Amino acid sequence: MEDKIYWVAVNLVKGIGAVRLRALLDYFGDLKTAWNAPADALMQAGLSEKVAARLVEVRSTKDLQKMAEWIEKHDIQVFTWNDENYPAILKEIDQPPPVLYVRGKILPEDNRAAAVVGTRKVTAYGRQVTEEIIHHLVQNGFTVVSGLARGVDGIAHQAALQDGGRTLAVLGCGVEQVYPAEHMKLAEQIIGSGALISDYAPGTKPDAANFPPRNRIISGLSQVTIVIEAGETSGALITATFAVEQGRDVMAVPGSIYAPQCKGTNRLISQGAFPYTGPASLENLLNLSPKKRQSAQQKVKPENEIEAGLVQVMGTSQSMHIDELVAASGLGIEKISAALTMMELRGLVNHEGGMVYSLREPGELYVTEPDE
Repeated sequence: MEDKIYWVAVNLVKGIGAVRLRALLDYFGDLKTAWNAPADALMQAGLSEKVAARLVEVRSTKDLQKMAEWIEKHDIQVFTWNDENYPAILKEIDQPPPVLYVRGKILPEDNRAAAVVGTRKVTAYGRQVTEEIIHHLVQNGFTVVSGLARGVDGIAHQAALQDGGRTLAVLGCGVEQVYPAEHMKLAEQIIGSGALISDYAPGTKPDAANFPPRNRIISGLSQVTIVIEAGETSGALITATFAVEQGRDVMAVPGSIYAPQCKGTNRLISQGAFPYTGPASLENLLNLSPKKRQSAQQKVKPENEIEAGLVQVMGTSQSMHIDELVAASGLGIEKISAALTMMELRGLVNHEGGMVYSLREPGELYVTEPDE
């Protein structure tokens, strides 16, 4: 912590972000030297007169030893660019945060992550889709990243924990605080199966201005950002914009053209985001291998000869109308309709709308002989 406390100290100075901190490192070699440098040397390193004066002022008011003791007392870990444990996926973005404050654990497997974000005013439809998406992410070994806000964020974290997965919450305040307060218990659970993360120094209060910038970390920690429901001015759209700028995929859940919670997601889709139309669309986007998908759902199998026959027929096509299934199988529409209903309930097929169905897992994954 001895060297890291200077990263923490410099991080407290308003106006010193990734670019200026890098300039200080390049000029002085380390942040301890930069922290103790006179104002004229700081300006020679690239700081403006105003920012240099601000660093000198902050330096005069901070006791670094007490600061380090306080951080350790609250079980806060400090990760810098120089740390092996700094998330590798976050280092890939332009100007990653120089300092991360963490309560909990960030593991190497958390580099395989997906962000799930959306409106605070989530509908029953949005809740259902969120839980479905989280279930499939966790089954396939993905860590769920979100922002601990009310609505979609909270549901995403809770669903990940309930499915036995890992989840990371990126905050717009210091990690020793929880906002909103009603998510205190949820935050403690996240610490046990993931981490609370912030680039804001401990002691930073939640402020409206803090939340849009932190969204770049949510998307930066994730291979894909999935927007469930979002109004036209939703912060989730900011996260999606950051994801695009970072070269990451964006997926959005389509909804009613009349629902205000769907205006943002529908617009994202019109702008090129991948539409979520069911677990298969998510699996295709994430390029999950058949082997991994089979491992995750190997217990879902046909239960009788009719289902086995439908699986064999559907294994030759991405999707089929029920009339095509009738023609190909030679069975009556009543039997096929009843079988498809049960297969959909067990997660064996997707109903894509308009009486069109597809295997949840394409190919020969479920082509097995029924039990005698």
